[in-house]
Amino acid sequence: MKQTSTILSVIALVAVAALGIFMLTDNGGKKAAPAAEGVETVAQKGDVVYFNLDRVLKEYDMANDLRSVVETKVKSISDEVNRRGNKLQSDFNALNDKINKGLITRSVAEAQAQQIQDRKNKFDAYAAQKEQEIAEEQMVMQNQIGDAIKKFVDAYNVEKEYALIIATQGDILPAPVVAGDPSLDITDDLIAGLNAEYVKNKANNKTPAEKAE
Repeated sequence: MKQTSTILSVIALVAVAALGIFMLTDNGGKKAAPAAEGVETVAQKGDVVYFNLDRVLKEYDMANDLRSVVETKVKSISDEVNRRGNKLQSDFNALNDKINKGLITRSVAEAQAQQIQDRKNKFDAYAAQKEQEIAEEQMVMQNQIGDAIKKFVDAYNVEKEYALIIATQGDILPAPVVAGDPSLDITDDLIAGLNAEYVKNKANNKTPAEKAE
């Protein structure tokens, strides 16, 4: 009959997994430092340039749209897991109360306890399945965003012909570019291009965010 902590731990596990999607896709709510204002990108053909991936993920409209879709799905999954878990917990508490008050016979108590154990086993399997669904939603979203950025950067560099384009991340000690000439920072250019392409694609075809709905 020691099922209370187990049921609650399963609910908490799915909640943590859901929270992970929000944190991983939103950089923990922290905005990356923007490039210095008034600095124009003047990189030339053959230069090594860089961009702030944190800013791109934060300001890329497609990434925000996909994140919104996934967050809605995750909330729906978490709400249903919590509803089922709370119902199971409530029935378990009610049975314990009847047993403690001597309101049912031992044979009846054992039968009902077995029923709750069977329900708990099914709930554990259901919660594990939903946790996997959350992880898959997160992976697909990240892959869609990454694929869109990579394809755009590849096409972008056909025109620019830079020797190397580096993605850098982090606020306190960004890596791999800790410091660099601001004129070689192409972040603003990439964000503008990505969003312009996204608007164009939305006008012509369904976007990944819309297909995910």
